[in-house]
Amino acid sequence: MQYKAIVIGVSSGGMNALKTIFSTLPAHFSIPIIIVQHLSARSDSQWIKLLNEKSSLEIKEADEKEQIEKGKIYIAPPNYHLLIEKDKTFSLTIDERVNFARPSIDVLFESAAEAYKNKLIGIVLTGSNNDGTKGIKRIKECGGLIIIQDPKTAESAYMPQSAIAAIEPDYIKSLENIVELLIKIDQ
Repeated sequence: MQYKAIVIGVSSGGMNALKTIFSTLPAHFSIPIIIVQHLSARSDSQWIKLLNEKSSLEIKEADEKEQIEKGKIYIAPPNYHLLIEKDKTFSLTIDERVNFARPSIDVLFESAAEAYKNKLIGIVLTGSNNDGTKGIKRIKECGGLIIIQDPKTAESAYMPQSAIAAIEPDYIKSLENIVELLIKIDQ
């Protein structure tokens, strides 16, 4: 089975987790990755520049109506929910916060599950709330592959623990092992 997209939800401790993942993924990695990292509404794009310095793949903020392309990493802009439309383009909204967050991991995950069904990989990483739990359940219901960071290896274990309590993940792994698995899946 060929997966068409990967969605990642991450909160506190996320910068270090994302650096670990992006510095390890090879330049030929082809599955697009879409990320919600909880940020301050006034956050600038400086942190994306820092991540780009560590990555051999292009990392950028997602734009309204942008077509999702292979081999790219997209990050939800601060203060916008990021949704994936059925035609595999992005939609940005300023709807109410979900789980006290905008962007919300659940909003991304639920829209991605509808757009990609069983061709989606959902990943929950470090974080200190339960955003992502509802969305990861929806990905599972649609037949997607679920990977959760081992809470023992997370900077903040609450978010992975919440996801594991809600569903039976396909994999529970450390960051390094998540990257190895993704590379294997992409071959």
